[in-house]
Amino acid sequence: MLEMVGVSKHFGGVKAVDNVSFRVERGSITGLIGPNGAGKTTMFDLIAGAQRPSDGRILLNGRAVERQQAQHRIGAGLGRTFQIPRPFGEMTVLENLLLSAQRQIGERILPNWIGARCVAGQERAHLAKARAFLDFLSLSALADEPARILSGGQRKLLELARVLMAEPEIILLDEPAAGVNPALLETIIARIGEINRGGITFLVIEHNMDVVARLCAKVVVMAGGRLLCEGAPGAVARDPRVIEAYLGGTML
Repeated sequence: MLEMVGVSKHFGGVKAVDNVSFRVERGSITGLIGPNGAGKTTMFDLIAGAQRPSDGRILLNGRAVERQQAQHRIGAGLGRTFQIPRPFGEMTVLENLLLSAQRQIGERILPNWIGARCVAGQERAHLAKARAFLDFLSLSALADEPARILSGGQRKLLELARVLMAEPEIILLDEPAAGVNPALLETIIARIGEINRGGITFLVIEHNMDVVARLCAKVVVMAGGRLLCEGAPGAVARDPRVIEAYLGGTML
């Protein structure tokens, strides 16, 4: 589904990502872990199109995308969430979702004049889909509330709903457990599992190793910008190199 081939990103003399290669198999939930400063967020930026690599190739469904802009990658099925969600606070929760729908014909002037019925039909379909996602993610009661009132965990759910509106094939999920209370975290974990079983692939950055072990069949470990190792969560957690990277102790 997604493949990194010798990907590097240099900022002057700093090698934030240094010759990293790994694969994300279609239909999987793959974890991307490592200590702070490992290069994980930079890797997400490179995959999503927020930055261009200094070297290497990024393949999505076998097609090179490393030179494509971010909006073209989401059109090709690559969605991304952020560690700190930033919804449009004065817009309602529902409006935040409607804004995320792709290929809206009503965004062009001419269809509103000569194809108003088509525009209206698409808007009704998007509204139904948005309400279904809000119901799925337990946000229906907040649909007409401004997004600024949401808790940290609810914002994580809204972030997930917004990316689902774009109909991605793969989602880059950035720290879904960060700042979330335990009860809501269980909802997030359950929904990620359901979405994955529906056919969507995930690459997940996460520091909560219990969450990683519950969600991910494979884990990729970065440290100092380089690929340290990869494998099943349990095996990775016992790898001496990984333990050293996390400054001693067991990880799970």
